[in-house]
Amino acid sequence: MSDIADKPTAADLVTVDLTAISQSVLASGPEIILIIGACVALMLSLVPHPRQDQLLAGVSVFMILLAAGMSYVLSDVPQTAYAGMFVVDDFSTFFKVILYLGTTLTVLMSGKYLLKEGVFQGEYYALLLFALVGTMIMVSSTDLLLIYLGLELQALSIYVLTGFLKTDVRSNEASLKYIILGAFSSGIILYGMSLFYGLTGTTNLKDMAVALSTLDLSDPMLILATLFMLVGLLFKVGAVPFHMWVPDIYEGAPSPITAYMSVASKAAAFAVIMRIFMQDLAVLQPIWILNIAGIAVLTMALGSFVALVQNNIKRMLAYSSIAHAGFLMLGLVAGGRDGMASIMLYLLVYTFMTIGIFAVIILLNKGVRLGEPIEDFSGLAKTHPGLAFMSLIFLFSLAGIPPTGGFFAKFYVLTALVDKGHVMLAVIAVLLSAVSAWFYIRIIMLMYVQPPAPTPTQLAEIQLTPSIRIVLLIATVGTLLTGLLPAGFLGFVANSIPLGLG
Repeated sequence: MSDIADKPTAADLVTVDLTAISQSVLASGPEIILIIGACVALMLSLVPHPRQDQLLAGVSVFMILLAAGMSYVLSDVPQTAYAGMFVVDDFSTFFKVILYLGTTLTVLMSGKYLLKEGVFQGEYYALLLFALVGTMIMVSSTDLLLIYLGLELQALSIYVLTGFLKTDVRSNEASLKYIILGAFSSGIILYGMSLFYGLTGTTNLKDMAVALSTLDLSDPMLILATLFMLVGLLFKVGAVPFHMWVPDIYEGAPSPITAYMSVASKAAAFAVIMRIFMQDLAVLQPIWILNIAGIAVLTMALGSFVALVQNNIKRMLAYSSIAHAGFLMLGLVAGGRDGMASIMLYLLVYTFMTIGIFAVIILLNKGVRLGEPIEDFSGLAKTHPGLAFMSLIFLFSLAGIPPTGGFFAKFYVLTALVDKGHVMLAVIAVLLSAVSAWFYIRIIMLMYVQPPAPTPTQLAEIQLTPSIRIVLLIATVGTLLTGLLPAGFLGFVANSIPLGLG
């Protein structure tokens, strides 16, 4: 009789299920808020309004801030959801801060650009919010299937946004290339995931770690699974030799979307790489560390040297982004808490300085590609001294020159490398950074040494809207503060690293 009394009833099971469901819904509340926001933006785009662009941008920013507020509330207590597939912890919250920041600034600087290009459409903001949701799912996932779901939601949204300039051949070409190569990389990732599932019998990273502890690291199938997963993820960050899509997509996509890809997509991809290969499946490090070290050097070298000969500012920043991806990969080689912290700090600083320089490009843009040739920066210090000074700060930071955040971020990566005994890699990184500094200094020289170019970009008055002023202010202050007062940012990073990481 006592066994019968202790047996849970159907009502008890329903209560447990409802509790688990409600907890999961609460944990994913920020993502749900943004999905609702995307749907609201789509519906509002169908309602005629004299200032529809400002209305949709305002709604998008409001929903992002609302989601950020909920993420802040949820960050107090780490929790898992959806049967252990989704986690809310300090690590995911840190990356969501970067994603919120990057997307908000992208929204704020998009309105002016879309009106200049004459391509304003309401679904633009909805797609941006869906892309944000995809990246947020990626950074909170602890299951390979959910990681892939977030990856594809983000990728599909960016495919469409890349080709948003429908009458621009470059935009159409970029979108088509991105779809084809993106599908190829997704297939590679899926194949790696399927091999991991076949070897371990699970797609959950925690359970997979337990299963892998009993396997031989020299198993050819395990090596193949690891390399396939890495190849697919390295494609997303634009590492050599998987970089071929970056220059064309960066040049052809709308400038705000190029900035978003450079910041948010890269941050989400590195978050996934760190969660898989530096946290849960860190046992696999002997398989990939030498490969990553070699790829990092090749990535820095190609990005730095090819950027030297670029005459289009967006293509130059594309190769710059490749070089920065190589520098970030050095943090993977360093490993441990210091290596992870160096990557996280670098990505935060990179968000400020990259969004800032793209905001300047958008201001210089006068439609029909004007503002993209590097020569259009000539004499900017004489015609628009304030804008030139902010550009100077962003370019100094990208080059790693003190006292900007870029210098401190690079220094932290190098320190992590040296502490782990990778002195030669640190020396190579310093030398390649010196090479990459030249193409940033080249633009600075054009702004401050050369006379103004007689182009419509220079002759026309630049209109600083309130939203673009906010973007430039946040980017400038963030770039300077991370370099002048790094202690607070380092504390934020240190508190976001999972406990128990060596």
